[in-house]
Amino acid sequence: MTRIDFVDQTLRDGQQSLWGMRMRAYEAAEALPHIDRTGFRVVDLTGAGMFTVLLRQFADDPWATTDFLVKNLPNNVLRSGMRTISVIGFAHTPESIIDLWVKTLIKHGVRSFWIYDCLYDMPTMRRLADVIVNEGGIPVPAIMYGYTDVHDDAFFATRAKEMASWDGVESIYVEDAAGVLKPERAATLLPAIRAATGDMPLELHCHNTTGLAQLNYVEGLKAGFTILHTASRPMANGPSLPSTEGMLPILHDMGFTHGLDVSRLAPVADNFRRAATEAGYEIGAQAEYDPRIYRHQLPGGMTGTLKSQLAQYGMTDRLPEVLEAIPQVREELGQPIMATPFSQFVGIQAVLNVVTGDRYKLVPDEVIHYALGHYGPLPKAVDPEVADRVLSSPRAAEIRRWERPTPSLAEIRKRFPAGISDEELLLRFMTSDEEVDRMLAKGPIRTDPRRSANEIVNYVTDLVREPCPMTSLAVTTPQVSIRLRRATTT
Repeated sequence: MTRIDFVDQTLRDGQQSLWGMRMRAYEAAEALPHIDRTGFRVVDLTGAGMFTVLLRQFADDPWATTDFLVKNLPNNVLRSGMRTISVIGFAHTPESIIDLWVKTLIKHGVRSFWIYDCLYDMPTMRRLADVIVNEGGIPVPAIMYGYTDVHDDAFFATRAKEMASWDGVESIYVEDAAGVLKPERAATLLPAIRAATGDMPLELHCHNTTGLAQLNYVEGLKAGFTILHTASRPMANGPSLPSTEGMLPILHDMGFTHGLDVSRLAPVADNFRRAATEAGYEIGAQAEYDPRIYRHQLPGGMTGTLKSQLAQYGMTDRLPEVLEAIPQVREELGQPIMATPFSQFVGIQAVLNVVTGDRYKLVPDEVIHYALGHYGPLPKAVDPEVADRVLSSPRAAEIRRWERPTPSLAEIRKRFPAGISDEELLLRFMTSDEEVDRMLAKGPIRTDPRRSANEIVNYVTDLVREPCPMTSLAVTTPQVSIRLRRATTT
């Protein structure tokens, strides 16, 4: 029988989709020993977006967080995601910084890198794959699926075949970020990719936004995919991926085997269910099928972003208008695949079109760069009328003369204090001195999952403040025992 391997997405895409990348070290601490011993092929661990959120929202040191996770997952290959031309943000990152980012992550114990470019600039993707191999890592080039008129099965299969020929590639990754792959399309697309890639192991990563991801995984298994991406049940489903627990009965029914220690799954689920409840984060739930998703094709995290943007204008109630505007903007911009950063470009432009009432009156620099081909080859030409409006402004004339910055690492180091570490240099270059200074002033990150004394006091206070039938409470650890009894009144 064929063995199916798993890539665990609990710590990366699961919490990215449901928690907005806000997972902190202590919230994962008690789950890590169990994840480590479950038997995953790879644990997807981190990415530049997580670094940004940890630094900006919590002043947590993202390198220390990475080290804590790596230290507690010693038996696993650990992975990070990368775009080909940027690390943090949407602006082009100098290649010297991209290369240092790869080198530094590998130094910290992250060896596997899934790399993606939704415009399929293949020479640029190949360059990054070579950098990863030269630094001792493993490149995993990604086929990012898009539901468009211009990306047919042959398009994806041709590029997968090219990826399979690159040195150091041990598997190819197929992702449906927006959750818009339908089983009937999977039944033609996935066999085409399988046929084009020979005996290269293939990974399948489908978001369960429409509730169809498991059916797509079934089609993948039929086609010869042997690596599935899943997450612990509280961090799965909805905008996240299928749960590991939910896929195992399907494997059994189809006659496949696996190497997971299933006794480890429940403690991981218990940890993240508790952590989500305490932090007020979403717990994964199966999504209802909604055909509107196939029109706007927003990845899960983008809906929250759009709501936040509309709230800045006091127009939260206009979200339905934005969702209706997105398909037209996507078509006018040449039907880019709706994944980072192009889903953000389309979504932001749709918001601006709606709130100004004058389409393309305001155009972000990133959309101008995109229309000029600075992010890579466009799937098809921008609508002529839209292109005329976007590219006729004085700002567009400036950006037309833009060239990608190519400073050497030595030149970049001269901008910062002498002797700082590569880790600090990367953070200061890609974020801000103020944010890094705040992080350094805060001190070590929290890794202890136990509640602090103040948290316990607040918890008990909340319990006794609310009317409830409870008359006593006991908290016991090996070191201390606390017993409280409600006072009686006469």
